[in-house]
Amino acid sequence: MKTDRCRTHRAIVAQLAVALPVALGSAPACPAQDWVPPVVEIPCGRFIAGSDRSERELAYRLDERAYGEPITRRERWYEGERPRRRMSLRAYAIALTPITNRQYAAFVAETGHRAPDVDRATWTGYGLAHPYERTRRYAWREGKPPAGRENHPVVLVSLADAVAYADWLSRKTGMRWRLPTELEWEKAARGTDGRAFPWGAEFDPARLNSHDAGPFDTAPAGVHPSGASPFGVLDAAGQVYEWTATLAAPGRAIVKGGSWDDRGCGVCRPAARHARPVALRHILIGFRLVRDVHRRSPYRGTGSTPS
Repeated sequence: MKTDRCRTHRAIVAQLAVALPVALGSAPACPAQDWVPPVVEIPCGRFIAGSDRSERELAYRLDERAYGEPITRRERWYEGERPRRRMSLRAYAIALTPITNRQYAAFVAETGHRAPDVDRATWTGYGLAHPYERTRRYAWREGKPPAGRENHPVVLVSLADAVAYADWLSRKTGMRWRLPTELEWEKAARGTDGRAFPWGAEFDPARLNSHDAGPFDTAPAGVHPSGASPFGVLDAAGQVYEWTATLAAPGRAIVKGGSWDDRGCGVCRPAARHARPVALRHILIGFRLVRDVHRRSPYRGTGSTPS
């Protein structure tokens, strides 16, 4: 077991050494392969999922302090979270950061898949608070991402767009890529000890991209390395919400992580649950992928078991 932990730690360090320069905007170490998302391996075993009353109260108090009123408490934002309990998962690998515009562009260029965008009528029909004009800085032109945003997380993508990208990447690499389940995402984001935020128990606006410290926009992926999870996963709080493969109801999928638009940031906790229509193309929602690892595991069925 100690050998496995050491091997995982070395893998994380190696991934960070390669990926962080790319995420921060410098030239990639391997330009021909910069469309392949670097990953962190998450070992099989137990972790604490969900939240208890004290964690939810922490979230409400953070929001009340930021917004000056108990809006999230009134609307009971955090009452649908999973009860805090120990769970077990198979081993898997997860993308170090959300999928970037640069990585997604290789898929669009090769397949002709619809580029990230949304028209005014569709956006208006969503009934969202953000004006349509704000979407224009994220919209692609002629199949190309907005200039200067190549290393930002891709947004304006539906759940189906994310699945199509995963299918293409699987064919391209010969490995199986897919959206994470909610529990896989949560374990990667918070580690095994049930911490409230990826970095620990206390909220720190300097460790993530949220509306608390600005810039009220997406940022280059990985620009907050101090916000890494215990496994080394980056941007798991704030930046953009991320699609998961877990449905909350027919036609609605769980998104995780909070976004650059959120303050507080109770919703940025890995235990927080938020559902959105699967066809939605939102400026606050992107995704990251899981890559299956081929190793024997004592866990069967869905891939998760309580313990």
